[in-house]
Amino acid sequence: MWKEEDNKLKRTFEFKDFQEAFAFMTRVAFLAEQQGHHPNWSNVYNTVAIELTTHDEGNIVTDKDRKLAKAIDAI
Repeated sequence: MWKEEDNKLKRTFEFKDFQEAFAFMTRVAFLAEQQGHHPNWSNVYNTVAIELTTHDEGNIVTDKDRKLAKAIDAI
């Protein structure tokens, strides 16, 4: 589940291995590019941590973040 904290939507995803985590990140990258809204994220082996915030609105959570989070959940 996404958690709103410190003006960010945050969620951590865990996968079977690095390859699955990287494939997920690739799919998210295409979604982000389509929406023109890019995540702050990190990857360590099978774990991907994502933070969404809207920089051009003063680093707060906006509908852009919620829309991208919903699209990510649909992967």
